[in-house]
Amino acid sequence: MRIIPAIDVIDGKCVRLSKGDYNTKKVYNEHPLEIAKQFEAHGIEYLHLVDLDGAKASHIINHKVLETIATQTNLKIDFGGGLKTDEDVKIAFESGARQVTGGSIAVKQPAVFKNWLERYGADKIILGADANNEKIAVGGWLEESDEELIPFVEKYLKSGVSHVICTDIAKDGMLQGPSFALYKKMLEQLPGLKLIASGGISKFEELPQLAAIGCEGTIIGKAIYEHRISLKQLEEFILSKAN
Repeated sequence: MRIIPAIDVIDGKCVRLSKGDYNTKKVYNEHPLEIAKQFEAHGIEYLHLVDLDGAKASHIINHKVLETIATQTNLKIDFGGGLKTDEDVKIAFESGARQVTGGSIAVKQPAVFKNWLERYGADKIILGADANNEKIAVGGWLEESDEELIPFVEKYLKSGVSHVICTDIAKDGMLQGPSFALYKKMLEQLPGLKLIASGGISKFEELPQLAAIGCEGTIIGKAIYEHRISLKQLEEFILSKAN
């Protein structure tokens, strides 16, 4: 299982929110590159970079942060937040993203998202399925849709998606543990799904549990910044999986 730390960006700074609420913003570092370099120094290969300004504005904003991290580290970055047009996706890839995540766009403009899948392939385009009470949420989580989580993901698996990041919004940033039951249910009902768990990770012991139920990756945010999980622990976990 891949370990994927998250850097969320507002005004070019590394921040975290609770349950996606912009009013709960806490700045952890003025310079996201410093954080990214710390991750890399501990053997981490992947990074989940979220443009929270972009998610709110519905177009890419913090692509310079992406470019800085992509050119000054070897981290494989997946980038999301506000990607709505072909131009946004083009800018993200040109700025150094290895993969991009489409969330709201897949709900509101499925034809655009499917076009990205066809153009770039399933290895490059990740479906962001962010859910509240098993309903898909959109627009920086500021609105709920009528889409049910599992049928929604199933529909996109049939359209060629393979990687799905699923965040249970109720858990996100709360440091109370991830949605084990939800992920287990998804993996049982959706064969072939490469599921990346996100939201709620609070302690190291949860990682082997997520690996055991079959998650392909886990995104870790606040638990790192609040020192609930150390980079040393992550380094040892990655090394143990490599052997």
